[in-house]
Amino acid sequence: MRIARLKTAAGPQHAIERDGEWHHVIDPFEETLRYTGGATTHSEATFLAPVTPAVVLGIGHNRTLNDHPLPIQAWHKSVHTVAGPGDAITAVRGQGTVNAEGELAVVIGRTAANLTSENALDHVLGYTCVNDVTNVDQNAVDERNFQGKAGVNYTPIGPWIETGLPDPEKVAIDVYVNGTAKATSGTFNLPSSVVECLIYVTSWLTLEPGDVVMTGAPATVVPVEPGDRVEIVVEGIGTLSSPVA
Repeated sequence: MRIARLKTAAGPQHAIERDGEWHHVIDPFEETLRYTGGATTHSEATFLAPVTPAVVLGIGHNRTLNDHPLPIQAWHKSVHTVAGPGDAITAVRGQGTVNAEGELAVVIGRTAANLTSENALDHVLGYTCVNDVTNVDQNAVDERNFQGKAGVNYTPIGPWIETGLPDPEKVAIDVYVNGTAKATSGTFNLPSSVVECLIYVTSWLTLEPGDVVMTGAPATVVPVEPGDRVEIVVEGIGTLSSPVA
């Protein structure tokens, strides 16, 4: 099942894809969905970020060929950086290279604390594409990952949430810039698995419905410049496209 958040005349509206249309629902986190009776056709749909999280977490030291001596760690990224599909990433000028980072994002579906390998995925609503945009040269002077990741629209998410991903540990992730493939990898190359990320995070912090965990960039880091268009393609979900301004 795909869950989107759409721009409508009445304001943002969550919707479920069904029978070639997006059918509006009251709350996508309810166990039994309630439909409003409204619908939006595919051709008329304008997608917003599929959730408005209270918490966005990134996973550090979770990249392919990782030679960092520290184990898995997490860090907060400001929810004010969240953007929807098509929103322009405002590249911070004069602060070094700006990288797009294609990742699989986990959207939490119900309160999650002290998860285990047996129940971690039971607390997931679904998965979406995320671009963890970063002024990478700032990492050398800011180990807390604040300066390099705080730009305008530095966390595009979308275009929707896929609840039926067969195996989040075996998902291909490709990054395109101006239509050319620049990185090809997947979650199967992450040193720490998706489940291990959720276990670690919830051992310290209780997550709530709508919170987002970005699971790391498995060699899907690509420099971008103003004027580029970057696309994050996640197998089984779709394509998240953003212009760089």
